[in-house]
Amino acid sequence: MTEADLYFWYKGMYLSSSLHVAEGLKSYEEFIFHPDDILIVTYPKSGTSWMKEIVPLIISGGDPASVTSSLSWERVPWLEVNQTHADYSQRPSPRVYCTHFQYNMMPPSFFEAKPKVIYIMRNPKDVFTSYSHYSEAATYMVDPGPQTEFLQKFLEGKVCHGSWFDQIKGWLNAEDKDRIMYISYEEMITDLKDSVARIAQYLEKPLDAEVIEKITEQCLFKNMKQNNMSNYSAIPSESWDKKKAEFLRKGVTGDWKNQLTVAEAEYFDTVYSFKMKDVKYTFPWSHPNTQ
Repeated sequence: MTEADLYFWYKGMYLSSSLHVAEGLKSYEEFIFHPDDILIVTYPKSGTSWMKEIVPLIISGGDPASVTSSLSWERVPWLEVNQTHADYSQRPSPRVYCTHFQYNMMPPSFFEAKPKVIYIMRNPKDVFTSYSHYSEAATYMVDPGPQTEFLQKFLEGKVCHGSWFDQIKGWLNAEDKDRIMYISYEEMITDLKDSVARIAQYLEKPLDAEVIEKITEQCLFKNMKQNNMSNYSAIPSESWDKKKAEFLRKGVTGDWKNQLTVAEAEYFDTVYSFKMKDVKYTFPWSHPNTQ
């Protein structure tokens, strides 16, 4: 099916008609943030599920029940997906949420309450690769079709959740950067223990070395895949074709080299250089060893 069949246009981007309903988006726009809320922000396929494992464990002081007793999307709900947020006021503090939305799409209370934000970035070539497999398996997503065509759609932002470039530039240019922790998927892959320690420090949740080690072990990709509360095995078969792909697929960096042709990678680099020419941030994938 096409974009016209499965998506609708919302504030300059495509959204899935089955995941996002008018009532839910209205509730999102009126959502009231608290100053001690924690918001995990990502472009799709950039480490959302990973951070939804790490943050609850940090908040609970390493208690594994925080990630083994409730499903990922229940413990850290999507602000823009749920139909109503009436029950959110009853969640214990600090409340943790996640979103794929751009900075300029945040509700008014976000700018007033100034909650903590953890923004995760990932090499867009790997994002594209993961997004391709995800789109093949998710029945609520448009099938990617020929890779060259899907690559063009991705680079133009004509995919669900819009442009990677617009999303990342918006959050990098956000006001009050002192309340935003920027971290990359690549940093987490390189040194997960250090990443966990830094996140805990940012969240003002001091943990001793033993607890950080315990959380790190719990959050290794191989262990997350074994956690039925985190591996998305509970997704109904009508929404996800498990024969085509696992939701938690590889959890690696550089897989784009197995996906893109030389010509596609070069074209990607050309578009990236043009769209990101004014961005001053130094990304891990800018290093020759991570290209």
